[in-house]
Amino acid sequence: MAKIGYARVSSKEQNLDRQLQALESVSKVFSDKVSGATTERPQLQAMLDYIREGDIVVVAELDRLGRNNKDLTEIMNIIQQKGATLEVLNLPSMSGIEDDNLRRLINNLVIELYKYQAESDRKRIKERQAQGIALAKEKGKFKGRKLKFTENDPRLQLAFKLYIQGATEKDVERQTGINRRTFQRYRSKFNINRE
Repeated sequence: MAKIGYARVSSKEQNLDRQLQALESVSKVFSDKVSGATTERPQLQAMLDYIREGDIVVVAELDRLGRNNKDLTEIMNIIQQKGATLEVLNLPSMSGIEDDNLRRLINNLVIELYKYQAESDRKRIKERQAQGIALAKEKGKFKGRKLKFTENDPRLQLAFKLYIQGATEKDVERQTGINRRTFQRYRSKFNINRE
């Protein structure tokens, strides 16, 4: 049995130190600097592959694992299927409850409440962001995100060529390093379709 930590922040500019300090007692830590809105996170996948029966996955807060109920449930199911358990450091401790079944039941109920709260928080953030963008557009101050690639960027052109020739989005990402979602946006923007 080993304690395996997982830490996550949403961007490369953010700092993992606070979470890593909370996870000092674990034997191995996996960490990502990527949004929790997707489960396509290299270190999350590596952690899920690494854990074994009897291991305890430790996170500082539940929303570090994921930001929506569906993803959290999927991740927690994988942890359970592997015979491991989840420990969330900012949840109330259940150690004083003698009956294992009762402790598991209460823990699951608390986690369900936190999953609901994490998803609600994410929705509120998106609503506020959309309202802010709408106001900025009204005032003519919103320029949108700066484009990562120009239309004639060699990497983007290679990605389009590969895609048109039948490569999957995953293959395109692997060969060019352009994230699938980013590639989808550019395909839509420049109207790139397979014949």
